[in-house]
Amino acid sequence: MDRSIAVGQRLPSAWSRSRAGAFLCQPISWVFIVVGSIIAFLSLYPTVFLFYGSLTDAPLGVPGNFTLQNYVRAYSDPEAYPLLLNSFIFGIGSAGLSVLFALALAWITIRTNAPLRRLFELTAIIPNILPPILVSISWVMLLNPSNGLINGLFVQFFGMERGPFNIYSLAGLIFVEGLILTPLAFLIIAAALKSMDPSLEESAKTLGSGEFGIMRRITFPLIRPAILAAGTLNFVRAVESFDTPAIIALPARIEVFTTKIWREALGSFPTNHNLAATYGVGILVIALTFVYLYRRFTSQVESFSTVTGKGFRPHQIDLGKYRYLATAVAFLLLILLVVLPILVLLLVAILPYYHVPTWQTWQNLTFDHFRYIWATPRVHRAFFNSLFLALVGATICMLLASLASYISVRTKIAGRGLLEGLVFIPWAFPGTAMALGLLWAYVDFPIPVYGTIWIILIAYVTRFLPYGLRAVSSTIIQVHKELEEASVVCGAGFLATFRRVLIPMMRPGVMAGWIILVTIFLREFSATLFLYSPGAEPLGPLLYFLYLDGMRGRVAAIGLVISVISVILIAIAQRYSRWEN
Repeated sequence: MDRSIAVGQRLPSAWSRSRAGAFLCQPISWVFIVVGSIIAFLSLYPTVFLFYGSLTDAPLGVPGNFTLQNYVRAYSDPEAYPLLLNSFIFGIGSAGLSVLFALALAWITIRTNAPLRRLFELTAIIPNILPPILVSISWVMLLNPSNGLINGLFVQFFGMERGPFNIYSLAGLIFVEGLILTPLAFLIIAAALKSMDPSLEESAKTLGSGEFGIMRRITFPLIRPAILAAGTLNFVRAVESFDTPAIIALPARIEVFTTKIWREALGSFPTNHNLAATYGVGILVIALTFVYLYRRFTSQVESFSTVTGKGFRPHQIDLGKYRYLATAVAFLLLILLVVLPILVLLLVAILPYYHVPTWQTWQNLTFDHFRYIWATPRVHRAFFNSLFLALVGATICMLLASLASYISVRTKIAGRGLLEGLVFIPWAFPGTAMALGLLWAYVDFPIPVYGTIWIILIAYVTRFLPYGLRAVSSTIIQVHKELEEASVVCGAGFLATFRRVLIPMMRPGVMAGWIILVTIFLREFSATLFLYSPGAEPLGPLLYFLYLDGMRGRVAAIGLVISVISVILIAIAQRYSRWEN
């Protein structure tokens, strides 16, 4: 009896060991372990060290003791409350303005018969080729109170002593960031409008409701979760943004979280990376809170879904004589989002020096700023570094994203949900906070990546991996599992099946994610400014410091070249993303 009990007690242990052995014998299990370990390291390592930096009393790279004095100093400072208030006003104002612009543009484009409405969908694509820092610089050159082009035109033609606009204000900061965030809000809201079942609106129309009543009682309640999701996501993006605050808030002495982090980590002497990390934790907590709200709102979007297997076209509203007014509104938004920033960059790039143009200006146009790009080794290195980071970083991201997506969607491994959660931790990480965590994490790392281009590559892959995962996951779901099973039956292993069957079938999603990441990496600035070194300077810091030196023509010329490179890469990616060979 005792012997049988002992045998029975040993059975579960032997059974668990056999299961563990069977698990480790499968190639996909090793892929899961390797990919999971890499993603866990990328996500958790800088997060832990960001908190470590905020809880130690020693400077960067020096062992120290545990303390809470950094938090006491940061959040008992009377200046912390205006900073917090400015950050929330900036975030709420920018997000609200972007949603208002996007809602008007999406409604005109998708739900009305306004002429040229398809043209306005370009607002979701074209702004992505311009780095946000260049959009901010272009609006400074337009609305600078002393020599902005628009203000200068008002002075010349209306005899004013000074222009009516001042970009160096909280309102100017909100306006520019709202324009930058509009394309993302447009994509979210437009998708919700396109997916609505028109039968609901047609039923209301049959019962005698007018177009305004249908819009108020049916259309907007159904897309309310999408509007809230777009607003919440853009609030997070605004609060964590450093591109626009670096160009507008710093000169205007408007303090928000990201400018305070910059002042403590880079803009003061001596620097205080401990205090910067403490502010980084604060902005991370805010971002995580609102990302949680965003996930709640996106789950509500699914519960409000009216899409069925039946194909349909969205209900189109006949605006009558007001359709031209709708076109004018959409065209005005297109001018603000696309036309004015590109035109001012073109103008400044061919002017010998920045000034309000007169009739004599057109006789003195020059290409010297483009010749500067051709003749300057520093610019060549910056272009090479950015292209290296964009091409290599996007490729690594998509490889990790493809493997992680396969594990999450195709397998039943117990930890696959945890893997997806680890991928999305950096999604809530503000770029400045991520950079501070990486500085603390890699300053004493055994492999010398601190102060090299590799720490920037690690930052890009870590922070933007979720973008690649989203692009691939939506594609891999559409690939039938029978193709994979047929490859296995023919004797191919997991790696051969993944390389020869799944990757070619997922090519549209992989290439879409890859080109999105390439364009993001080419224009990334927030994290790069904290991590770059003089020998590994990408385009973002180069543009910023040329702008601070007053070289606006050179900045505009480099920005236009970046945009052309982005367009070429997008065209190549679209060519190779097709199904046929």
